[in-house]
Amino acid sequence: MGFRFDNVPYVRERLRDVNYLADDGIAGVVYLAERLQKPVLIEGPAGTGKTQLAKSVAEIAGARLIRLQCYEGLDESKALYEWNYKKQLLRIQADRASDGWSDLHDDIFSEEFLLTRPLLEAIRSEEPVVLLIDEVDRVEVETEALLLEVLSEYQVSIPELGTVTANQIPLVFLTSNNTRELSEALKRRCLYLHVDYPDLDREKAIVQAKVPDVGENLADQIARIVRSIRQLDLKKAPSVSETLDWARTLMLLNVESIDAATAKETLHILLKYQTDIAKAAKELAVESK
Repeated sequence: MGFRFDNVPYVRERLRDVNYLADDGIAGVVYLAERLQKPVLIEGPAGTGKTQLAKSVAEIAGARLIRLQCYEGLDESKALYEWNYKKQLLRIQADRASDGWSDLHDDIFSEEFLLTRPLLEAIRSEEPVVLLIDEVDRVEVETEALLLEVLSEYQVSIPELGTVTANQIPLVFLTSNNTRELSEALKRRCLYLHVDYPDLDREKAIVQAKVPDVGENLADQIARIVRSIRQLDLKKAPSVSETLDWARTLMLLNVESIDAATAKETLHILLKYQTDIAKAAKELAVESK
C-alpha cells in the first residue's frame, strides 16, 4: 500500500501547514500509526489539542473524519450498528402470507435493514478515513470490549451477516482525559501519546498561528500569564483553547499590552470557577506590585 507520510519531519511540516504546531513526539506517533497500522491512544488534560490532532491529521491526509463521541451508556447500537426495526416490522407485516420463516428471516436481516454507526461505517468506507473515538474514558469498562475487535483486526462480527472486514485500514485516534483508568487490553492495541500543556514558546507560537494580527509582545504576555496561572492550585487549569479565547477577547478589546486590571477583568474567559478566578486575581495583584 502507498503511505501518505514520508517521514517524521514531513508530518510535522504538514501539520504546521494546517496550524497544528506539533513537536517531534506527536509527529512521530502519527507517522508510526500509519506505518504500523495501529490506533493511537492520546491522553492528557482537557483542551490540550487531542481532538484537534485527529481533525488535523484527517485534513492533511485528505481523509474523511468519522467521529464517535463517547458517553456513559454508549452501547453497540450507537457505536457499531443496529437493525431498522420499524422497517423490518413493515416487511414482516407485508409478508404475513409467506410460509417460509427462514426466507423471511434472511430477508429482514440483510443490508437493506442495517443501520451503520461510526465504527462499522469507518471500516466499510471505500475512501480513506480517520476514525476519532473521542473521550473513550467516559464509557464503562464493558463497553470497551466493543472496540477491541475493531482496533485489533479492523473487522466487525454481525451474527446475522457474518464478519465484515475493513475495505481500508483507517487511521484511528482515541482520546482520554484520564477520568478513569482504561483497560490493559485496550492499551495493548494502541500506540501511546501523552499531550500536555505546551511549553511557553510553543503556546506563544500557537496563539500567533491561531489568532490573526496578534502582536508578538501580546502573544508573549498571554503565554507567560497563562503559564503562571497554571502553576496555581486550581480546580481546572486553563486549556489551550481557553488561552486562544482569551487572546481573541483581548484583540476585540483592542488591548496591546496586558496590565493587572485588564487581566483581572477578563479572567472569566480563562477560568470557569469563581475560586480559581479569585486565586488568579490575587496572584496577578501580587505580581503587579
